[in-house]
Amino acid sequence: MSILALFPLATTAQQVQPDEIIDVEGEREELVLPSEQPVEGIFGASDTLQSIARSATVISESLIEQGNIDDLHDISRFAPNSYAAAGFGNPSLPSLRGQLGELFEAGMRRQAGNNGLGIPISLNPVGSIAVVKGAPPVMLGTTQRVGGFVNLQPKRAQLDQHRTQLRARIGEWNQYRGQIDHNAVLQENKQAVRISAEVIDEDSFYDYTHLRSDDLFLAYEWQPDTDTRWSLALEYYDVSWTDNAGINRPTQALIDDNLYITGQGQQPNGSFVPGAMAVISPTGEVVIDRSTVLTDPLDTNTAATWLLHSVHEQQLSADWLMFNRSYYQHINREGINQNSFVEIIDGAETFEHRLEFHYQGNTIIGANLRYNDVLGYSQFTTEADAPIDLTGTLEQRRIPLTPAQKARLVELRPGVWVSPGTQYDIDGDGAGDFNLSDTTDSTSYQWGLFAQQQWQLTEKLLFTAGLRADYYDVEARDPIAPAGVTPGRDTHNEWLTAASLALQYQLNPDVIFYGTAYESDSTSNSMAGGTVLNASQEIDAQNFATENELYELGVKYAPAGSRWYADAVLFDQVRSLRNRDGSNSGIATSGIEGQWHYAHEDGHWLTLAASYIDAHYDNSAAFQGTRKVVDAFDDSRPDIIEGTGVGAPNFTAFPASNQQLQGVPEVQASLAGSWYISDIWRIGGDVSYTKSYPLDYLQTVFIRDQHQLNLNTEFHFTSQFSARLDVINVTDQDNWSPVFEGGYFGADLAFPSLPRHAQLTFSYHF
Repeated sequence: MSILALFPLATTAQQVQPDEIIDVEGEREELVLPSEQPVEGIFGASDTLQSIARSATVISESLIEQGNIDDLHDISRFAPNSYAAAGFGNPSLPSLRGQLGELFEAGMRRQAGNNGLGIPISLNPVGSIAVVKGAPPVMLGTTQRVGGFVNLQPKRAQLDQHRTQLRARIGEWNQYRGQIDHNAVLQENKQAVRISAEVIDEDSFYDYTHLRSDDLFLAYEWQPDTDTRWSLALEYYDVSWTDNAGINRPTQALIDDNLYITGQGQQPNGSFVPGAMAVISPTGEVVIDRSTVLTDPLDTNTAATWLLHSVHEQQLSADWLMFNRSYYQHINREGINQNSFVEIIDGAETFEHRLEFHYQGNTIIGANLRYNDVLGYSQFTTEADAPIDLTGTLEQRRIPLTPAQKARLVELRPGVWVSPGTQYDIDGDGAGDFNLSDTTDSTSYQWGLFAQQQWQLTEKLLFTAGLRADYYDVEARDPIAPAGVTPGRDTHNEWLTAASLALQYQLNPDVIFYGTAYESDSTSNSMAGGTVLNASQEIDAQNFATENELYELGVKYAPAGSRWYADAVLFDQVRSLRNRDGSNSGIATSGIEGQWHYAHEDGHWLTLAASYIDAHYDNSAAFQGTRKVVDAFDDSRPDIIEGTGVGAPNFTAFPASNQQLQGVPEVQASLAGSWYISDIWRIGGDVSYTKSYPLDYLQTVFIRDQHQLNLNTEFHFTSQFSARLDVINVTDQDNWSPVFEGGYFGADLAFPSLPRHAQLTFSYHF
């Protein structure tokens, strides 16, 4: 039975950062505007949104809760141009301006999985989210992904308030979450600790899908005097989840009417095991249940992550401010799927320390060291999605490797086959004898020097310049070479640079115009930031030669004494897209973004975000698992589909072109808000829209114009106890999204959205 029939409408009490305002006796909360929320450790010591010469959005802890943000894709409710592919149902990275973005935490780049197919993250430790478009600024260093980045600011212990909050959430499909967040003052205004723990136990609408996780977060705050602050944060996150590949064979009939073509694909050798170049003889067309997705109950995906952040702030004198920022992360991951996909991170260690000196608020100089060591095993060369008939048996989805396939791989442990870390010619015929994925045993050191200077040219004109140089010292080794060969090994050294220029004109105290130019080199990495050897047993130099250029013109309006903020930005950016085979394609984007935020002193708020983007290949090659979906079928049933009989997957490389980038909507818009009906009752919701866009490179299948409406309501039974009801996808839209960023699976897979469903949350604070 739906929980809609069991409970009245209601919502959650809010947690807040030390600089947000809330009365714990239950009176209305005054939300901090995104323009008022400080942005720490990204462009400077602490900046306002209006003073940053870049397109950015800030989502406070209260807005995270009121906006029902559960993962990084939900930021699209507040941030323009942040529409994202499904990420196999478990996004580990954001998407910004049509490309995977980087993930930072406390101003340090956090390691994730490979190209977004990574580890789900928990927002339990998160106090606020800053969403910034374009490559990270010079303080943060060179990175791989340059469409934009998200900075997760950890919760901080509050020095002046003992507080405990308990939260429990139940949802349809046996979804349960529980959280406790406790703040204790050890010494008034000097020392405090905060503990936040979250347990998630969720089944799913989708077949054979689950999410189980435990997250424990500890924060310590020490401020012995007005010149010193030390914030320490430790997180342990253990998670088990399901890779969800959505529904295969995405014809236009599937997107428009949920019509699925049945029949198991047959390989050229006659085998009905899913494999390359298989051809399907259609046996019929049925309306498929949208819960029937490409998953398997025997799939294994688990991970354990340790994260440590330390920020030491010291006012050295009236002019000099110093920051010591440290970060450590350890990841173990085990991913073994029945479709022959394997990704195992057998330990990834990352450490970074950044030292900054700020002089009179105008000059920043600093240095950092980043160390990354990854041991990982990968195998994705024998996957085949299109041949699988989802209406058949589970056995039809599974890909047992043949002796010939195993001969091109290496056995990691009994029954688990992975690619070696580079290519070898065993039989001496001049051709490589193995399949390559992302297996690596690599170590990298990144030394960075940076400087940023502001000049007040006139009373209204401010000029900012930044410069950074990073020296990379990288070694990569093959951790599982075949018997009888010398394991491949190579080293590489490279300088990468970044430079930024910004001019800001303050028309009056309320309005700032700005122009920004940014140019940088970026890297191309594999899982957990590792570096792979290519088929020549070398570290490919192109992994360190990816260029990025960004130009922005914008206006930001924050009227004094008013409770609203607005901005509009024009952008033009040329960047790279890392393909599934490790190569890079050039992407050119341009467009416009705008946002408007309003917050009333009585707790009402409203936010609007809208964007347009033109994203296309920049005279560059493109890659897709299958050329077009009709290649998977023969022409035996033209009444169902006129197939080409080419076979799928057929691993198509398209020649250099300026074709529109598939999987990215040109227009995105969202509206979210919340309103108090009375002192104890509040209603809210959000609605989003995306314009029709091509799912595949050749634009043979389109995802149509889509919208989604979510509603929520909150009721305070007492000053301490409240309940909230969220109804998601109220109009029960059959929406779709790409499964993976970059369009590689555009002719093979599409991801069905969740139908209408509800969640009920109870909160108690004292």
